[in-house]
Amino acid sequence: MKKLSARRRHPLAALVVLLLALAATGGLYAAFAPAQKAQADDTAQSLKIEEGKKLYAVGCSSCHGTSGQGSKNDGPSLVGVGAAAVDFQVGTGRMPAQQPGSQIPKKKNIYTQEQIDALAAYIASLGPGPSVPEKSQYSPDGADAARGGELFRTNCAQCHNFTGKGGALTNGKYAPSLEDVDPKHIYEAMQTGPQSMPSFPDTTMPEDAKADIIAYLDAVNGEKTPSPGGLELGGIGPVSEGLFAWIFGLGAMIAVAIWVAARTTKAKKS
Repeated sequence: MKKLSARRRHPLAALVVLLLALAATGGLYAAFAPAQKAQADDTAQSLKIEEGKKLYAVGCSSCHGTSGQGSKNDGPSLVGVGAAAVDFQVGTGRMPAQQPGSQIPKKKNIYTQEQIDALAAYIASLGPGPSVPEKSQYSPDGADAARGGELFRTNCAQCHNFTGKGGALTNGKYAPSLEDVDPKHIYEAMQTGPQSMPSFPDTTMPEDAKADIIAYLDAVNGEKTPSPGGLELGGIGPVSEGLFAWIFGLGAMIAVAIWVAARTTKAKKS
């Protein structure tokens, strides 16, 4: 009888076994759930890349090659340009281009943002390059517009004018106006250096510096931007505006003086 009672299980043994089983189940879930989530993310990314490849074959391959390798006469290689370049070029309507030229102008976009994201994913899969920035990177909120003005006048004003109005370059090219440009596209242009523009990667110009420049452009080209001097004459700068005033203002005064003198002489003769 004593041996039988010694072998009898403790009343809490079943509860302990149940807790151990639940713990083991939780451990297995913790071990396998992240892997399942990562696998699902990889599948979704693969589907996006496949969709982007189809869009690329229809709208881009005729110039940039069937695998993004580019061609000698029409389009450059897209290997390594990154998702940011695609988001900028396609998002601003510059690509697909209507026809080859010295510079591709901005036009109405024909793709949805989902399609642009798919194209960007496919091009990014061809080689590493700048990624599409997050809103926190290009938002002008909290940025230093005064410092951005210094950076812009040092690095950008030579082509885009000191208030971003744009200007002419050589061989039929031009620096486009930066008025009403999406901050994300300005950031991407600095990252990727489209067409004649040099690129400013984070190693050359950090994220906060890019945000400062965007804040400056928002300050000088915003809807509520004041014009202390009255008529801004396109914002072409104080030297050019002063020269305009001297030439046309002085010319107008001379013309009025000649007209008054001629009328006076006629009156005397009559």
